[in-house]
Amino acid sequence: MCLILFAFRAHPDYPLIVAANRDEFMDRPTEPAQFWKDHPDVLAGRDQVKGGTWMGITRRGRFAALTNFRDPFASVKNKKSRGLLARDYLTTEIPPRDYLESLQERRASYPGFNLLVGSPRELWYYSNQNGMCRSVEPGIHGLSNAFLDTPWPKVVKGKERIAACLQNPEPSRLFDLLADEEPAPDEQLPDTGVGLETERLLSPAFIRMTGYGTRSSTVLIVNARGEVDFIERTFTEGGAREVRFRFSIREE
Repeated sequence: MCLILFAFRAHPDYPLIVAANRDEFMDRPTEPAQFWKDHPDVLAGRDQVKGGTWMGITRRGRFAALTNFRDPFASVKNKKSRGLLARDYLTTEIPPRDYLESLQERRASYPGFNLLVGSPRELWYYSNQNGMCRSVEPGIHGLSNAFLDTPWPKVVKGKERIAACLQNPEPSRLFDLLADEEPAPDEQLPDTGVGLETERLLSPAFIRMTGYGTRSSTVLIVNARGEVDFIERTFTEGGAREVRFRFSIREE
């Protein structure tokens, strides 16, 4: 994922609303969201190269979402796949805080990442860039390729737009904010070491670059009755494909 915008316990009727874009190289094989055959409770897309995922939820309400931490100077040689971190949380029953704390000793084994894990009741955040694990406070949040709520233009803009959707979180409105291709003004761009032109290209919510860009958009809405709507749109040269899932969280 490159952009995760979410409202966590910010509305009494909707404990969790997520709008997220996954940016990836266009030639990396990917399976669209589905319930996994080897883990039937897990609903997520899947990386066909390493077997991990970038965002998913289970029938028991376990939720995980992942972004890369942008550092063009960091080596990824001999590192493990970050997508396995989200996969492993979704396929186990380890409490979220315990799971994140278990990553501390092996955090250097992965390229830079941000990881959200939890459920509609509690969310936890961890980045291996500072090794800090913390609970997420109720409210509107945004996560891109820096620390949680770092005020990059698309994070600030996205948080404002998802806040405006709270009273009526229609999926179409959430997909509209994810489809925003307007680049940020130069004076608002972060300096992450990739150069000005690339910063411009990476600044919109929806990215289009040669060989790289937004591969999918996902909307997740969980209401107070535990009913889940999960909608994913995947984008290819042939157009967009949408899959929808609806189920009720099974109480443990």
